[in-house]
Amino acid sequence: MPPLARIEVATSNPGKLREYRELAGGQPIQLESVAGIEAVDPFDETANTFAENSAGKALYYSRFTQEPVIADDSGLVVPALGGAPGVHSARYAGPNASDEDRVSKLLAEMRGKTGNERRARFVCILTLAQAGRAIAVFSDTVEGVLADRPSGTDGFGYDPIFYFEKLGKTYAQISQKEKNEYSHRGRAFRNLLKFLLSPDPYI
Repeated sequence: MPPLARIEVATSNPGKLREYRELAGGQPIQLESVAGIEAVDPFDETANTFAENSAGKALYYSRFTQEPVIADDSGLVVPALGGAPGVHSARYAGPNASDEDRVSKLLAEMRGKTGNERRARFVCILTLAQAGRAIAVFSDTVEGVLADRPSGTDGFGYDPIFYFEKLGKTYAQISQKEKNEYSHRGRAFRNLLKFLLSPDPYI
């Protein structure tokens, strides 16, 4: 079946593009990186909310192509830390820090916290834009608890300490199939797919 739409993803990361293609699950949507994205100055994600970063990125990159563009911003929110790491999830331990550095800093911040103080959620905001105009915004979250120490070898970022109670494992211990089904990005992307495959998606 030929694709119903070509959607360009605001990323030069082949891993993220591959994840989106897996999430599409054989639906007739062609997903590619924004053409020539490597030659474009990167969008500066400095807003105070996931929604602003997601929308700003989608609008920015949509000006370099005629195709619809999707962009997401996501991260970990810990209410007991006032919402941190939040939009700073990727830079929580400094601009050049590793995943291990960020996990270590978060565990240090959580030291002594118990029960509901250790609750956390992953958040994903996904924006669809075309020609400098926002078409739709999708969001979803997944709830969990921060473990005392990392467990598991799969995943990335905060996955080794994000304990997903529904499956009784950290995000670094679940399979890719399970993660695609339950993750914040997977849920938000499936909402996007429903919109794209609707009779009149306005693109």
